Amino acid sequence: MTWQPSLLLLLLLLRQGVQGKPSPEAGPHGSGRVHQQAPLSEAPHDDAHGNFQYDHEAFLGREVAKEFDQLSPEESQARLGRIVDRMDRAGDGDGWVSLAELRSWIAHTQQRHIQDSVSAAWHTYDTDRDGRVGWEELRNATYGYYAPGEEFHDVEDAETYKKMLARDERRFRAADQDGDLRATREELTAFLHPEEFPHMRDVVVAETLEDLDKNKDGYIQVEEYIADLYSAEPGEEEPAWVQTERDQFRDFRDLNKDGHLDGREVGHWVLPPAQDQPLVEANHLLHESDTDKDGRLSKAEILGNWNMFVGSQATNYGEDLTRHHDEL
Repeated sequence: MTWQPSLLLLLLLLRQGVQGKPSPEAGPHGSGRVHQQAPLSEAPHDDAHGNFQYDHEAFLGREVAKEFDQLSPEESQARLGRIVDRMDRAGDGDGWVSLAELRSWIAHTQQRHIQDSVSAAWHTYDTDRDGRVGWEELRNATYGYYAPGEEFHDVEDAETYKKMLARDERRFRAADQDGDLRATREELTAFLHPEEFPHMRDVVVAETLEDLDKNKDGYIQVEEYIADLYSAEPGEEEPAWVQTERDQFRDFRDLNKDGHLDGREVGHWVLPPAQDQPLVEANHLLHESDTDKDGRLSKAEILGNWNMFVGSQATNYGEDLTRHHDEL
């Protein structure tokens, strides 16, 4: 899960001396509870109807895909050609794009948003500019400076903020693998994006249980699971999707069928066994573009199927027409 932009803005304001605190409703460090790893794209994978938005966002990353949608077809193809050269140079430089090179490129583009958020946070937290982010630096930049024993004496819900601080410290210590309380960039990345790191799994599970286990029995009951998704208004009829979620809980979340989720089941739900999404997409693009079926892509083959890899003003217009037609 990524940082909420509003919190990043808040932290930057704090850094500049503006008073404020993270919202008590926010998750650990205001980032919200960790959910499943994000898909390569939220767009439907709908090549059959000429909608390649999923492939564009998987191959380029979501923000860069938006930039390509504003380019002319000629400029879009020219930029794609330069990307092809970069993919090959990053691999074995043999003039072809292999499955491994294509997968590495997709994985790289999908990590870009994580690295961007870490870079922004690094500038905020490394206040002494020594190349490490200490726990004290992060705590003071996020919550403000307090003398020992005076934490949150100036806010109404002090206990809530103390719990948030303790939760942040636990996550920080789990990310800080060498135990020196001074995070490297890799360790700060684990703190901000724990879903990306296997050694952070226990912390992610603990945070999920703390948020959902309202009766504190160590398990998530079905009603606690539903309460996290839906809160009924007085007199409101329960929507059909809520029953679907109850069925999901019973059939797929509760693995041992004992009526609730334990820590192992929470881990399987929130951080399921990983599918190599970049490899799946790389195989798809290779299969659709490898016209001579030699198991690799030439620059000509990629440019010959350019509208699957990248968008442009023309392809964006075509996809809009397709979507409009489907709605009629």
